[in-house]
Amino acid sequence: MGAECRERISLLRERMQREGIDAVLIPTADYHNSEYVADYFKTREFFTGFTGSAGTCIVTKEEACLWTDGRYFVQAERELEGSGVRLMRMMEPGVPTTQEYLEEVLPEGAVLAFDGRCVTDAAGSDLEEKLSGREILFRADLDPAEGIWTDRPAMPVSKAEILDVCYAGVSAVQKLGALREEMKKSGCAAYVSSRLDDNMWLLNIRGADVECNPVALSHLYLDQERFVLFIQEDAVTEALSEYIASCGGEILPYGDFAAFLGTVTPAGKVMYDPDGLGYSAALALCERLRTVRRHSPVQGMKAVKNETELQNLRGCYLRDSAALCSFIYWLKNTADLSAETEYTAAMKLDGLRAEIEDFRGLSFPTISAYGPNAAMMHYEAGPEDAAKLQPEAMLLVDSGGQYLSGTTDVTRTMALGPVSDEMRLHYTLTAVGNLQLMDAVFLHGCTGRAIDILSREPLWQVGIDYKCGTGHGIGYYLNVHENPPNIRWRYAPGMREDVIEPGMIVSDEPGVYLQDRYGIRIETILECVEKETNGDGTFLAFRPLTLVPLDRELLMPEKLTPRTREVLNAYHERVYREVAPLLPPEEAAWLREQTLPL
Repeated sequence: MGAECRERISLLRERMQREGIDAVLIPTADYHNSEYVADYFKTREFFTGFTGSAGTCIVTKEEACLWTDGRYFVQAERELEGSGVRLMRMMEPGVPTTQEYLEEVLPEGAVLAFDGRCVTDAAGSDLEEKLSGREILFRADLDPAEGIWTDRPAMPVSKAEILDVCYAGVSAVQKLGALREEMKKSGCAAYVSSRLDDNMWLLNIRGADVECNPVALSHLYLDQERFVLFIQEDAVTEALSEYIASCGGEILPYGDFAAFLGTVTPAGKVMYDPDGLGYSAALALCERLRTVRRHSPVQGMKAVKNETELQNLRGCYLRDSAALCSFIYWLKNTADLSAETEYTAAMKLDGLRAEIEDFRGLSFPTISAYGPNAAMMHYEAGPEDAAKLQPEAMLLVDSGGQYLSGTTDVTRTMALGPVSDEMRLHYTLTAVGNLQLMDAVFLHGCTGRAIDILSREPLWQVGIDYKCGTGHGIGYYLNVHENPPNIRWRYAPGMREDVIEPGMIVSDEPGVYLQDRYGIRIETILECVEKETNGDGTFLAFRPLTLVPLDRELLMPEKLTPRTREVLNAYHERVYREVAPLLPPEEAAWLREQTLPL
């Protein structure tokens, strides 16, 4: 693969030479800033060979570099071998950001090219600011793969479906009304969005155009009288056309979006989210219309689940947890480990989920990582290269499903046999962090940065950190990673940092990742609830949605704090009480053993 990437970069440089381009920026993105991109949009992977879901490549006349974060350092180092692409480990000492690198390498008057549909307005504007005064010319009309990627896959398209209000809880007309009220408050006559999960949630529709994300490629224009949904013609059914019309909207072809922005004449300012609209689209708006750039109000609306969504989610997580408990029972009691691999274990779990009645697919490709492979946070085993399981060490499984009743995400790390005392210590410290956050009580007004320390502190005490956030928001039959909720300790410029509200769903997933040795992660999904209100304010807490036991073989009871021991015992009792009725008798008996008080 390395040689192929070298050749592709060489062809790109030939084009750069012909067109007077000094550098090309290639993000991991589609036209909607999706976290996971369809094969058609995997241009960065095409040129570098790096298959991780996050990374940015810059190609200059002299070198090619790839930036990615700590989740992918081990994977990227392996996959870039032989490609000639230099790995830039983001946020490590001495490693410049992409903007700092461009400031350093681009001469005065240089030409920087990129596909302005795949770079957000926020990122493009930030580049403009960082490179201001250097007379850098931006070319936002370059698709780097054009003419080089000759066997490029087709643009993904699927039939869009209408999500019944018994799942959505609130009608699209009501949601559109709430958004129009937000527009009025901001003094705006119109709203433009390219965020797929926002558009899907707002209109109560779903699709299958992005792997594991039930979304349809689409753009949206909304004013006080009407809205326009731009969607691929092959995605449109007669039912969808009638439904959109009944909500006061119309459908136009997906490819007409850019031309529409060049002609639309709203009766006032246009609101858009710079993180949710492409740089080229924003330029088209700002050249001729008055605009208001602000965080998408839709994100805050959908992050707080309504009561119907919450009720559905609670049942969804119960059924999903039962499937994972069945998987762990199989793994520890009936599986012939010598005949299993990481991949076959993942297929077993995926099959158990598929038996749940309203299952619609995975929420992300199942991560089944044995031994050293678990040190790579987003490792994915294939059928040919999966490691064989052995009756020793640990297996980390991070998995989730998409259901009409919700989106799930859960990680458990299991002992397959004898483990070292160090493994047990690190697992227990991870468990302490997980339980401390699960047990958190905090005042309304806190953001995730106020409570991240609860998960991280037990590991910091022994000089260990995990190079990712502790928690993220989760959608309702939408994206498994949903903004704005997040739990992390570090502030990054431009990062959205919203208050945690009752009804938000967040993950709680501390871990230990020791390169070439092992990885541990415990992920429990939490519902934020109101605990009490008194003269000191409104106190919030978390209630676990995930109901899957922690591994007793990996716990050192003496390393638990008195409080976390209480929390774990209470959690395990609830796991048994609620999950056991969904299991066959032999699995229920096993679950009773796993959830006895420590």
